[in-house]
Amino acid sequence: MKKIFISAAAFLCILASNAQVKVQYLLTENRNNPIGIDVQQPRFSWQLASDQRNIMQTAYEIVVSGAKGPIWKTGKVMGDHSVQVPYAGPALESTKKYTWQLRVWDNSDKPSAWSEPAFFQTALVKPEDGKAKWIEAGFQEDSVNRPAILFRRQFGLNGKITSATLYITAHGMYEAQINGKRVGDAYLAPGWTSYNKRLQYQAYDVTNMLTSGNNVIGGMVGNGWYRGYLAWEDNKNIYGKKLGLLVQLEITYSNGKKETIISDEKWKSSTGAIKSVEIYHGETYDARDEKIGWSATGYNDAGWSGVNLPAATYDNLIVAENEPVRKHETFKAVKLITTPAGEKVLDFGQNLVGWVIVTANGKAGDKITIKHAEVLDKQGNFYTENLRAAKATATYILKGGGEEHFEPHFTFYGFRYIKIEDYTGEINPDNFTAVALYSDMQPTGTFTSSNALINQLQHNIQWGQRGNFLDVPTDCPQRDERLGWTGDAQAFSRTATFNFGVNNFFSKWLKDVAADQEPNGSIPFVVPNVLGHNAVASAGWADVATIIPWNMYLAYGDKKILETQYPSMKAWVKYMTDSSKNDLWNHGFHFGDWLFYRPFDDNDGRAAVTDKYLIAQCFYANSVQLLINTAKVLHNAADEQMYTALLQRVKDAFVKEYVTPNGRLISGTQTAYVLALNFDMLPENLRAQAAARLVENVESYDTHLTTGFLGTPYLCHVLTRFGYNDLAYSLLLQEDYPSWLYPVKMGATTIWERWDGQKPDSSFQTPGMNSFNHYAYGAIGDWMYRKMVGLDTYEDGVGYKHIKVQPHIGGGFTNATASLKTYYGTVSSGWKIQGNTTMLDVEIPANTTATVFIPAPNAAAITEGGNALPASIKVDGSENGYVMVNIGSGSYHFAVSK
Repeated sequence: MKKIFISAAAFLCILASNAQVKVQYLLTENRNNPIGIDVQQPRFSWQLASDQRNIMQTAYEIVVSGAKGPIWKTGKVMGDHSVQVPYAGPALESTKKYTWQLRVWDNSDKPSAWSEPAFFQTALVKPEDGKAKWIEAGFQEDSVNRPAILFRRQFGLNGKITSATLYITAHGMYEAQINGKRVGDAYLAPGWTSYNKRLQYQAYDVTNMLTSGNNVIGGMVGNGWYRGYLAWEDNKNIYGKKLGLLVQLEITYSNGKKETIISDEKWKSSTGAIKSVEIYHGETYDARDEKIGWSATGYNDAGWSGVNLPAATYDNLIVAENEPVRKHETFKAVKLITTPAGEKVLDFGQNLVGWVIVTANGKAGDKITIKHAEVLDKQGNFYTENLRAAKATATYILKGGGEEHFEPHFTFYGFRYIKIEDYTGEINPDNFTAVALYSDMQPTGTFTSSNALINQLQHNIQWGQRGNFLDVPTDCPQRDERLGWTGDAQAFSRTATFNFGVNNFFSKWLKDVAADQEPNGSIPFVVPNVLGHNAVASAGWADVATIIPWNMYLAYGDKKILETQYPSMKAWVKYMTDSSKNDLWNHGFHFGDWLFYRPFDDNDGRAAVTDKYLIAQCFYANSVQLLINTAKVLHNAADEQMYTALLQRVKDAFVKEYVTPNGRLISGTQTAYVLALNFDMLPENLRAQAAARLVENVESYDTHLTTGFLGTPYLCHVLTRFGYNDLAYSLLLQEDYPSWLYPVKMGATTIWERWDGQKPDSSFQTPGMNSFNHYAYGAIGDWMYRKMVGLDTYEDGVGYKHIKVQPHIGGGFTNATASLKTYYGTVSSGWKIQGNTTMLDVEIPANTTATVFIPAPNAAAITEGGNALPASIKVDGSENGYVMVNIGSGSYHFAVSK
């Protein structure tokens, strides 16, 4: 065998090469290779990858190229910025594809290799770029059933096609097809916005769907949010009465020639198999009326009508910036049930949002009816009373002649169980597959612990988010509501940022918050606002205008969301100021601490009713504080000074009105003390005794919470902050009503709207308001991630640029671990107790730093990787039983033995 010798110098070169920093995960406007960008300064983000510790970026170089080569080179730019770096080159042209790549230098001044290229494609940047015309059905619509409408156009292309992009939107929900194939994998498009002010269009790369010669483009449109039933009292046609389609297809040939196909008078219209479709009521599909091949060449459309070209506005059109709704997990039935009432029911084992795909055989005219429910009643029968007026039904009529496949198009259902009716023959569960639909947010956070019930709670939190983050943050997905309730969204927003990447999701929705904001600054109860101009300005709901932008900034380090929302934030605070007298906001309608716990036996007068104006004053102060924070980030010193003075007056008014001379609040509830403490409403010298009164209240309820939507998110945070971490754990681990684990013990797979949606005797709360998929109480997740495991970000390095790791161990847990995908990479922390040793494992991504709080009496008691702390780990003092160390990127294993 031939021996190979490598010199020491060569070996070191190989090691250095292997240790070289790599650049990966390039994003443009928080998306991977997006099509349809309409900002002139798109922002670039990237990650550094290295197996070495303490890696920082010291410089970067970006090159952006068009079809003819580079158009912008930064040269070597000194700095560690790797998130949201703005493009600053020549103006970008419409419908053009650009590529970009970069390299970085690390803190050893070593350059990385150039990254793989990423790309982005611009949308219709200028108003004059839009050439398409709105089209509507050219026939008299069925105004009762309101079936979906089909639009089609045949056209010829001559030449080799190098690129083709479809820009499309609708009045209603659309599904596009080209040459008989579905375009893209988005559902419920164009999504839900305040349509009269902001109507999204989507862009799709359809290059491979077209061919030289004859082609056909088709669009199917259903009612959707545009003209469907929304809210209550026969509320429909909110944005318009007519379904419409707007299409622009941009084609480029190999010889450079361009061609544009648009929606215009050349199109035709008809109806097809979708006989009726409503979000609340479901879809009826008659396969006997399918127009086979309607979106393909060779189809005879002689019997179709033309189209109408209505007078329509185009100035509300915007390109979609958030991830679309897509299909995700699928579920096979875990059980076929024959209920005591003789019903045939399939249990999919998970409460989800989406629909069921059905495979069936039968003769023409056979019918399958599917009804949807979240729960079975105490007798085991199918239960739909809590759906209120929503029919939530899918009806399929077979055409016969072989195996047929059915699924809805323009509706969705919230369900775990389906009841099958009108089905002839034996039911085969394998013929029914449930599929989850939700916005295509990247899963980012994981959490697990030594407690199986808490792990199920985390599962329920995530599935509550999946089911209700369906283009807008809905309150619930099953009954005749499904609206973008602002209070629910703000309460859960920080938890949401951990579990999924919701930067674009909330950025889009917050623009609708601002769009639907009233001229006087008041914020609606729901956004998009379908409840009217008077359904506005409830404390804790309207504060969504300030709370979510700040939470997004903390979680993602995205300053643009603050810049965009700042006028809306200021307008909401101005409304509260204008509505106040002597700095006290104490009038108007407020929901208060919604769905707080009410004791079954209230003879002792302990009902947890918190004064609504006390709550309002707390949220007023919090919104002012968030404006101070935002003004500081935006370098607006004048506003910072003005709001600082206002905040002091608001807090003084609170103390004068709601606090006795001895420091007792006029409402002695948990929520009152939680909000007063969380928002620092009390002078420093009164806070400790207020925290003690909170503890006294919790203990008076046998260590149970009594908080509702507004108090619950902060309850455990306040207890931990004021030194009552054991009590926070006791509340987390409480298993009987009211508690987070009570629904888990009752078999829940999502978060409930009410603490006792299903009572201990298996009967239900009032069906008028009893959702079993309502995420607000899932806000406890934020405490689990940021306090229990201790994974957090500092405000001097938001977006996890400067990471804080401070675990709070307790509750009898032997381990708890969380990980989070940030824009810099994955950060994780996990603690474990084994015998007399406490272990803390931490992973810090490149280009970030962390301050880690290690539970230890002193630095000498800590080992890292089995050895004493090395010099590269800087000890930064100790406090409250922790030793603080500063570390750079890398993986660390700390251990402390008693």
